[in-house]
Amino acid sequence: MPDDSKKTAELYRMVMPDHICPFGLKSRDLLKRQGYDVDDTPLTTREETDAFMAKHGVDTTPQTFIGGVRIGGYDALREYFGKPVPDEDETSYRPIIAIFSVAALLALALSWYSFGTLISLRTVEWFFALSMCLLAVQKLQDVESFSTMFLNYDLLAQRWVPYGKIYPFGEALAGILMVGRILPWVSGPVALFIGTVGAFSVFKAVYIDKRELKCACAGGSSNVPLGFVSLTENLVMMGMGIWVLARAFSGT
Repeated sequence: MPDDSKKTAELYRMVMPDHICPFGLKSRDLLKRQGYDVDDTPLTTREETDAFMAKHGVDTTPQTFIGGVRIGGYDALREYFGKPVPDEDETSYRPIIAIFSVAALLALALSWYSFGTLISLRTVEWFFALSMCLLAVQKLQDVESFSTMFLNYDLLAQRWVPYGKIYPFGEALAGILMVGRILPWVSGPVALFIGTVGAFSVFKAVYIDKRELKCACAGGSSNVPLGFVSLTENLVMMGMGIWVLARAFSGT
């Protein structure tokens, strides 16, 4: 183990005119937050960087040394200080929590502005409709990637591949119309249809076939596990579709 009693560290990181290594900045910040005096050495040319890596037998920068012992890059530095290291393949509900939290706050803000109260029937409607919009935005960032992941479990997309690319546009359209209570004869059936197909697809994949998959609900690059949250999302869309049509029939 390196001697870090003096709380000093040497950091070598790329600082070039066309590239400043973000992990070098993160390493320096982490060291300072841990109370270290940092001897910060920028590598300002490609030649200087290659020479440094060849000398120390490493393939990447930044590199941190504490007590004369090489710790490694940013992830290794986090491990050294006992901090969690993100795993790109690790499943997480963080994207869904972020989307629903923002949708809830937006719904509360709209209700306060419109009615002078935080909680109203429209608050609930806005929450679900805005959630649909935000989830659709995640998918629309990369429709191709979303549709590829979607094909793993959606029953209709597996029979008719273009449905995977149509789905996020339908979700966005239904959500936007529901926010303004516009064209319920369009938003209601669209939400009911995609929600019903989605609910059956998720239920079959997770609870009947017992498959462990990632959900495409937050986009094609998300690590959200397919399961209860995905099923709930589709059931909510079904419920909103029925609610919108019921209101249209009753004339309210």
